[in-house]
Amino acid sequence: MKVLVLFAHPAFERSRVHAKLIRAVKQLPGVTLRDLYEIYPDFDVHPDTEQKVLKEHDVIIFQHPFYWYSGPALIKQWMDLVLEHGWAYGKDGNELKGKYMLQVISTGGNEGAYSPEGHHGHVVKQFMLPFEQSARLCHMHYLPPFVVHGTNQLSEQQLDQYAQGYTQLLQAIQAGQLDLQRAQQLQELNSLTGIPQITSASK
Repeated sequence: MKVLVLFAHPAFERSRVHAKLIRAVKQLPGVTLRDLYEIYPDFDVHPDTEQKVLKEHDVIIFQHPFYWYSGPALIKQWMDLVLEHGWAYGKDGNELKGKYMLQVISTGGNEGAYSPEGHHGHVVKQFMLPFEQSARLCHMHYLPPFVVHGTNQLSEQQLDQYAQGYTQLLQAIQAGQLDLQRAQQLQELNSLTGIPQITSASK
């Protein structure tokens, strides 16, 4: 399957986490990377261009930092303009039917903070409900997020593990080796077999 990574980070030059993740997957065969803030610095998203790219791929990934329990503003702008009625959803809106959507997210909080007992009171997947419902409205299959937790406390070794896990995840998806039905039941894709166990970043 062909994978499209829609990357959105308004301060990418200061992100060691996403820089590492991008380097790990950008050279993989069958993976297309689009840096939305680089392509659309003025938020002038071109729906026709983006729709053409979407149609050429099977798996759509939004990769971004987790800002205020959501994604950066350009992702919302992209969705507002690209996922048009009659194209992505509504009467005759079937262009994305059967494709997969997931998110690759970085958070400042550690794993424990994103739990019913933690500081934020919910797991990350629950905060992703607007994205999940948008995918369903567009007749897509939504997968749980791959989450890089505790970004400010990660060692280089831990960050390398996340990058390796991200790479393995994409390769498994492309090769059809991922049990998609099982994956949809998980809170995060980090826990899938083949992805290294990440030591908690909490201190």
